[in-house]
Amino acid sequence: MALQINAATFTGIDGITVNVEVDISKGLPAFNMVGLADVSVKESKERVRSAIINSGFTFPINRITINLAPADLKKEGALFDLPIAIGILAATHQISIDSIDEYIIIGELSLNGSLKKIKGALPIALKGVKEGINKIIIPTDNSKECCIVKDCSVFPFDNLSQVVDYFEYKDSLPYKYEEPPIPENFEFDFSDIIGQESSKRAIEVAASGGHNMILFGPPGSGKTMMAKRIPSILPPLSYDESLEVTQIYSVCGKLEDNNLIFKRPFRNPHHTSSQIALVGGGSKLIPGEISLSHNGVLFLDEILEFKKSVLEVLRQPLEDRVIKISKATGSVTYPCNFMLIASLNPCPCGNYGSNKECTCTEYERKRYIGKLSNPLLDRMDLFSFVNTLTYEEITKGKKSESSEDIRKRVIKTREIQSERFRKDGLYCNAQMDQKHIKKYCELTSDANKIVKSLYNKFKVSTRAYSRILKVSRTIADMNESEKINQIHIIEAMQYRKFIDEKII
Repeated sequence: MALQINAATFTGIDGITVNVEVDISKGLPAFNMVGLADVSVKESKERVRSAIINSGFTFPINRITINLAPADLKKEGALFDLPIAIGILAATHQISIDSIDEYIIIGELSLNGSLKKIKGALPIALKGVKEGINKIIIPTDNSKECCIVKDCSVFPFDNLSQVVDYFEYKDSLPYKYEEPPIPENFEFDFSDIIGQESSKRAIEVAASGGHNMILFGPPGSGKTMMAKRIPSILPPLSYDESLEVTQIYSVCGKLEDNNLIFKRPFRNPHHTSSQIALVGGGSKLIPGEISLSHNGVLFLDEILEFKKSVLEVLRQPLEDRVIKISKATGSVTYPCNFMLIASLNPCPCGNYGSNKECTCTEYERKRYIGKLSNPLLDRMDLFSFVNTLTYEEITKGKKSESSEDIRKRVIKTREIQSERFRKDGLYCNAQMDQKHIKKYCELTSDANKIVKSLYNKFKVSTRAYSRILKVSRTIADMNESEKINQIHIIEAMQYRKFIDEKII
C-alpha cells in the first residue's frame, strides 16, 4: 500500500500543496520518481539515500516508487528531500506514522543528513494554514520567517535524526520567536540637505500619498542625495504589507536573518539593467526589481540612461500594480505596488534651465528627453526641478528639518488614508482607481472651476487629470481638509510642470 506525505512547493509567491506518495515493493532494486520532477528533484535520490544511511537508518534494497502529485504541476528545487526520506522510513516501519497527515514536511537534505535552508518556506506556511494543515516541519534556518504566520505551528529541526525522534516521541513544542522588531535606523537623513525647500516639499507630498515622482535638474544639484533619503520618511510596514514583502524575498532567497521585513524596500538598479532584471522573468520566472521594491521605493537614477525599451515595460505595472509573466513553461503573477522615483538631467550636458550655459542644440535636447514617452510621463504624479545652490546658500543656509520630523507628518497623513480606505483594501491615495476618486475626491465649487479651466487650457490627458486629483487629495489630507480646495488643486498642478515649464 502506498504511503502519503504532505509536502509543498510554490509558484510565484503562492504556495502549492504536493502529495509525496511512496510505494516500496518486491523486485529488482530501483528508485523511480514520477510526477513531472525536474533535474534538481530527481537528484534527490542520491541525497536521500546517503542521508538515510549516514543518519544510522537502513535504506531498503527494494523497488521504490515516488509519485509527486498533482502530476501535471512541474516540481523544482530540493525541498522534497525530507518528505521523501520520511516516507521511505515510514514505509519500512522505521518511524511511527501516527498523525503524520497533520503536517507539511519540507527541507533539503545534505549527504550527512543535516537540513539546509530552502526558498519559499513562508508562502508554503501560509498555504498550509489556509488549507487547514497548520503544522509544518522545516529546517531550523527557515524557522523565523515561518513563525510569523498566525495560527501556524512551526517545528524546526537540524537534521533527519531529530525529525525521526520527534515523530517517535512527540517531545517538541512549536517554535516561538517573540523578539521585538528592530528599530529602523537609517543611514541617510534629510537634515543633511541644504536648501531645496520646494523639492523637499514635493518629496513629502509624494511620500504622504505613495506617488511617483521625477526629480530633474543639473548634475550635482542633489537629486540622488534627496532620493536616497526618501525611505527615512516613509511609515513602517503594517503586518499585512510586511508579509507580502517577506514572501517575495523568501521565494528569491534574499531574506536577511530569515526574519520578517519591517523596513520598506529601496531598490536602485543600474541603468544597464535588462527588461528581465527590471520586471522579472527568465527561465525560472523569478521576481524583478519592481517586485523586490513592492510596498517600497524603486529609484531609477539617471533614468534617461536606461534603454527606452526597458523603460516602456514599466507602463503596465505602474498602472495595474501587478506584473504577470508568461512563458511556455507557465505563468506567474507578482505584486509590484511601488513608488517610482526617478532622476534625470534636462539635456545631455545637464545645464538646461540652470544658471550655467547649456551647449546642447534644441534637436539634441528633444531627442535626449524623447526616451521618456508621453504615456510613461502620464503615469508620473509629481515633477520637481532641483537647481544648483549658490555659494551663500551652501555656506549660510539654515539647518534643514530632520527625517524624523518629516516622517511624523507623513505617518499622520497615511493614518488618515488608512482610516478612509479601511473597507477598500487600499493603503494610500496613489492606489485609488476611478470609483475611489469619484467617491473620495470631493472638490469645492471654487476648486472645480479651477480644475475645469486648467484642464481645458493645458489639454491634459484623462489619466493625468486623475493623478492631479490624487495628489490634490494627498495635499488636502496633509492639511487635514475634508474637501479638496482650490489651493490644493493649484499646488498639485504646479507639480505637473516638467522641462520648459510644460504641463504634463
